[in-house]
Amino acid sequence: MFSYRHAFHAGNHADALKHLTLIATLRHLMAKPAPLLLADTHAGAGLYRLDSEAARTSGEAAQGVLALQAQANGQADGGAPAPEALRDYLDMVASFNAPGKSWRIYPGSPFIMQRLMAAQERAAVHDRLRLFELHPSDIHALQANVAQLQAGRQITIQTEDGFAALPALLPPPAAAGGSRRALALMDPSYEIKTDYARAAAAIQQCLQRFATGVYLVWHPIIARPEAHGLPRRLKPLANQARRGWLHATLNVGAAKGQAGLSASGVFVINPPHTLPAALRAALPAVLNALKRGAGQGWTVETGGLK
Repeated sequence: MFSYRHAFHAGNHADALKHLTLIATLRHLMAKPAPLLLADTHAGAGLYRLDSEAARTSGEAAQGVLALQAQANGQADGGAPAPEALRDYLDMVASFNAPGKSWRIYPGSPFIMQRLMAAQERAAVHDRLRLFELHPSDIHALQANVAQLQAGRQITIQTEDGFAALPALLPPPAAAGGSRRALALMDPSYEIKTDYARAAAAIQQCLQRFATGVYLVWHPIIARPEAHGLPRRLKPLANQARRGWLHATLNVGAAKGQAGLSASGVFVINPPHTLPAALRAALPAVLNALKRGAGQGWTVETGGLK
């Protein structure tokens, strides 16, 4: 059985792809001064210790975000600057850590979204964040971590099945000017094979209820038919809804004798027009820092009607 408990994988190559894409997408959406409903269907614990026993057991952050940090530091000493989307991602992680110290904290998607919502230029817009999590350990950690933010009603945590809960949120309430805007991230662990079908079914419902929402679906790329089938199911759903889509993948390659996930993808429905160029600039630099064996590469594919 494929297993992807996030505490063991925080800050790895899959997080780099997912969170770089999430930040670049939100930067564009937040340039417009209208409220956003943000949702994370599988929120996890929200914050992760890179020096925890789980993180040290896998060592994946050292081959992920910490390797990207080291590359960026080398570039700052005289090399070419990092592409904007990569630099923005690394600046986000750095903001959760003490300056000049080794990074010990990695922000999960909920805390990345909250940090962008709380930015000075965004605070008066009144974005809202809805978080869903079922794992008993993760939900308690998430509640404790979010409580420290003192965000009040801006953040809601629910112990619910995110696949079922997300469509029920849509369409979002209209803002004062009448606009309705939402971004949802769906990144389950895929420990159960049916998660792939449930992800596609949930996205289909979301498009039926709110076709103009922005939907990001992270998925592992592994030797399982369901995994390869998920993006193939999402493309026709976006096309049928007459929406544009983007599918980005990152494969760091399989090192000899090294097990574990080596590739993943992010499928975005209604991507910002700036996202393809941002990822095509950033992913070569990400791969250069993280590549480790055969099969390495990256792709950014776009399609659908816009």
